[in-house]
Amino acid sequence: MTTARADALAGLGDERREWVERAYAHVDRARLRDLATSVVNIPSPTGDEAPLARHITAVLAASGIEAHTMDLDDRQANSWGRLRGDGSGPDLLLYAPIDTVTTGDPAEDLPWVGNELRADLTPHAQFDENYVIGLGASNPKGHAVCIVAAAEAIAAAGIPLRGDLVLGFGAGGMPTNARPGVGNPRRNTGQGVGCSFLLEQGVWADCALIAKPGWTVSWEEVGLAWFEITVHGLHTYVGSRHRLPYRNAITAAGEVVAKLEEWFPKYSAAHQDGLVAPQGIVANIRGGWERTASFTPEQVRLTVDLRLNPRTTPTAAKRELKAVVAEIAQSLDLQIDVEQVLAIPGEGSDPRMWLRRAAVDAWEAAEGKPHQDFFDASGATDANILRSRGIPTIRVGMPKVVDAPFEVDFAMGMNTVDLAAAERFTKYLIRVALDTVTRSLEEVGID
Repeated sequence: MTTARADALAGLGDERREWVERAYAHVDRARLRDLATSVVNIPSPTGDEAPLARHITAVLAASGIEAHTMDLDDRQANSWGRLRGDGSGPDLLLYAPIDTVTTGDPAEDLPWVGNELRADLTPHAQFDENYVIGLGASNPKGHAVCIVAAAEAIAAAGIPLRGDLVLGFGAGGMPTNARPGVGNPRRNTGQGVGCSFLLEQGVWADCALIAKPGWTVSWEEVGLAWFEITVHGLHTYVGSRHRLPYRNAITAAGEVVAKLEEWFPKYSAAHQDGLVAPQGIVANIRGGWERTASFTPEQVRLTVDLRLNPRTTPTAAKRELKAVVAEIAQSLDLQIDVEQVLAIPGEGSDPRMWLRRAAVDAWEAAEGKPHQDFFDASGATDANILRSRGIPTIRVGMPKVVDAPFEVDFAMGMNTVDLAAAERFTKYLIRVALDTVTRSLEEVGID
């Protein structure tokens, strides 16, 4: 993430350099470890983030930062805080979600994450050298920790701000609907519901930085559309297979899945543009009675996640998918229905905006080389919510864990935070924040 010869303060004037250095002096790796441990040890599966939100509010308040808990219901809540400026500069929101898509509960997570819950899939912090391991330790909780630590450092340094530094920690940031069987009061517990509510309730800013994994400054990302695909066959009995018409919807669904998986890379190639290369998957398949193996169902249902380029509307993606499914149906002599069940458009911000320039300057100073754009992103975040409401937003985060003394797969990467990387990212956030909220409105291009 950083080279030994890089000057992370390069490009700053003398006064801002002194302010940033003053805040840097309050960044402490032991404090980051304590914060990471505390948030990992509080389970926050989507729909049940209230205990963690209240904890973050208490941590901010204990550091003298104005802090609030915003309840969505009795189980789900946001936390937010504010360091106030004098009103003459831009307000900047540093934002991170706080929920985990898996729960740490074997009854909910197994066998879908594996045969057993590894240590990194449980809400109990463990340590391996310079790493904190536990459910959500990096994504999203480690990024929320860096925002907290950056705010604490800026507050402790006593730097005069012109604009407000707003801190947002949102519930329901994962791409999921309500978890079944746990008594959720609402279906809409994910898909950015906390971020949306935060904005609706007046927690607003001129620009925003969302902290999510990926050591690059990005200003656009994919959206997502979900589809339910129903493959029809014949409901019949194994004892009559040789006597009656037979078309097993489960077998047919397997053929459909294989053809869709062949098509998804073609879709991605056709829609790769800007910073994104939108992907698609078949996420689940449902059909038949688990209580018996003697009867076939008339239909099997598949769920597809199709990611959306910011220049592709959900309806355009629906038409494209339906056309492909119609070809598959004809080739296999099947009846197949397609219904769109969720749509969140991809969004982008103007790459010429002040915050993007400031964030790139900070990146280049930290690395000692020109910024590297990545053009294959397919992850969606609450940045789409922020941008769709009119808040120019960039995304920056810690790099994925590498060179760890243990194997790092997808789950371990989500659930491990490198404290050295967290310290560097905290300082990065400090620089970007102070290079923004200490300026006048005119300096950042706001009339």
